[in-house]
Amino acid sequence: MKIAINTRFLLPDKLEGIGWFTHEVVRRLVDWHPDWEFIFLFDRPFDERFLFGPNVSGIVVPPPARHPVLWYLWFEWTLPAALRRCGADVFFSPDGFCSLAAPVKTVMVTHDLAHLHFPAEIPRAARYYYHYFVPRYLRRADSVVAVSEFTKADVMERYDIAAAKISVSCNGCREGFAPISKDSQARVRAKYSGGQPYFLYLGAVHPRKNIHRLIQAFDHFKTATNAPVKLLIGGRFTWQTGIIRSTWEAAVYKEDILFMGYVPETELPDLTASALALTYVSLFEGFGVPLLEAMHCDTPVLTSNVSSLPEVAGDAALKVDPENVEQIAAALKQLYADEKLRESLVKAGRRQRLRYNWDGAAKVVEQALVKMLP
Repeated sequence: MKIAINTRFLLPDKLEGIGWFTHEVVRRLVDWHPDWEFIFLFDRPFDERFLFGPNVSGIVVPPPARHPVLWYLWFEWTLPAALRRCGADVFFSPDGFCSLAAPVKTVMVTHDLAHLHFPAEIPRAARYYYHYFVPRYLRRADSVVAVSEFTKADVMERYDIAAAKISVSCNGCREGFAPISKDSQARVRAKYSGGQPYFLYLGAVHPRKNIHRLIQAFDHFKTATNAPVKLLIGGRFTWQTGIIRSTWEAAVYKEDILFMGYVPETELPDLTASALALTYVSLFEGFGVPLLEAMHCDTPVLTSNVSSLPEVAGDAALKVDPENVEQIAAALKQLYADEKLRESLVKAGRRQRLRYNWDGAAKVVEQALVKMLP
């Protein structure tokens, strides 16, 4: 079988959520099926380290698709032509898009429908593209893989896609996330938080991630407890971040809130493993990978009671209404003061994390691809 794969998110030193899903799932498929031929379709010059085996070849398909106009050109014009040239039997697209003009069977991964739930927080051109093309992509795809039961239900409800067409995969945890010694934790705290305990957020800095309410809640927590704790916010600023900046500027304890910017991948595991707790009170997620990474580090988790987050967290997190600042602040107080609570969340996390791994995710995709065989 010859499988063409959309690998435009395999970017060296810039792998994020969809990029990691692509990397981990595709790497396993290549390893498991030396008899299959894989054609990786990049939208720019690529790093040959992403060609995971001798059964893989890479093709650059222009133009670089990072704008709605270029998305359209890539998915509806140059990509279908490339699929014809390479004689693919199946097209696998792991980034939430596919091609209406693809001349072959298509398996598509959908990660979330955030554009429907929070349309105002997406740039206008991208929002229009999503609203027009995403439902058409979901109907065009011969098989859809959702990353959570929540996302599957959302797709079925919002776009009337049949349940039989959608299988449920997951995300997994990247290598390296594991508990570290007390001495190592102390060194990490000395480096990042002046030696003090810290609550940690990792991810894009964007209003949908609810950073502004987390900052407000941390301010309430500090006012109530005067605890020697900092809040570390790791991740790149995206768009519409004015409310986050203004909330930080108004915070009484803004000197205890550190925006770290992009954190190198090599530093993320120890940073997570040394946190007092991961604080991930996002308004909407299709999965929520940082929760899983924290569980692998034996780090307690505070998260939201909405979207896919309760599904991923199970009993391994303290869950709050993300729009209720007082609830978030009260949960921070609990996590700081109650060591037994933290220990119970860690133990639950050790059980919950077994439910999600990259082998399981890849097997679901593998089964969907096999069903496309003639």
